[in-house]
Amino acid sequence: MEVTKKVAIRTRATETRKTSPRWKKRLPYIIAYGVLGITTLPIILMYLWLLVSSFAKQMKYGFIPVQFTFENWKFLWSNVEQAGTTYPNIWLATWNSFVFSGSLTILEVIIGGMAGYALSRLDFPGRKGLMKITLLLHAFPSVALLIAVFYILNFLGLFDSLWGVVLVKTALQIPMTAWIIKGFFDDVQWDVEWAGLIDGCSRFKVWYTIVIPLIKPGIAAVSIFSFLSGWSEFLLLYSFILSDEHVTLATYLQNLISNPNLIHYGLLSAVSLFYMLPVMILFIFSQKSLMQVSVGGGKRV
Repeated sequence: MEVTKKVAIRTRATETRKTSPRWKKRLPYIIAYGVLGITTLPIILMYLWLLVSSFAKQMKYGFIPVQFTFENWKFLWSNVEQAGTTYPNIWLATWNSFVFSGSLTILEVIIGGMAGYALSRLDFPGRKGLMKITLLLHAFPSVALLIAVFYILNFLGLFDSLWGVVLVKTALQIPMTAWIIKGFFDDVQWDVEWAGLIDGCSRFKVWYTIVIPLIKPGIAAVSIFSFLSGWSEFLLLYSFILSDEHVTLATYLQNLISNPNLIHYGLLSAVSLFYMLPVMILFIFSQKSLMQVSVGGGKRV
């Protein structure tokens, strides 16, 4: 009997040793996913409400769909008319949003890439002081510069012009973009550039053909963030764009809620989903590039 008890105790101890490490390894993941699930549940419910509301004629008690309809999505094939007001074409607003975001991304990547390389590699007078005030320049809120920007755009003849707002937004974003890209340039070894210079390449050719391909993850991350910043921009566009031919999706949404007494929540939900769709597609195709990004160094100050 004693031998049998000892064997049973040893068997239980062995089983406990086999099972307990598994639970100990899985416990942090279970806790992490549980916390993430609880914190993201309100956001998931919000997007679910938008989806249901966009296809419902009415929401009873605010969350129960009453009747299924495609009427809320009629802005895709015709102009929206509400309370005697005809809103601009949604495809024109979409095109303007893509032009604005794409132009902003191109300018930021080109100018920010050159500025980041100069801050990382070149030793010029005032370099340290410029780096110290770079983040300070980015810290200025756009609303504090509206009056000054208005006078500048009006003087240049770029008021009520999409390209004028592109230039303003680019100028506000470049300090942070240059700082981020500088960190990636700092991670590139000097030996790589010296090898290109010894082979007879110019400084620009070394930068374009050798260094830039080595920081592709950083360029991809900056491009994505620049596009998202332009896509979500509202204040500058609302302040300096007056005509309907230059309307973007952000200002289009504002037009739908300009009169609180005449808000069509089904239409507003449908346009909001349409507004988010390009961003969701961009995230799906770019998440691999974002996962490859390592934090830039900033080794050389």
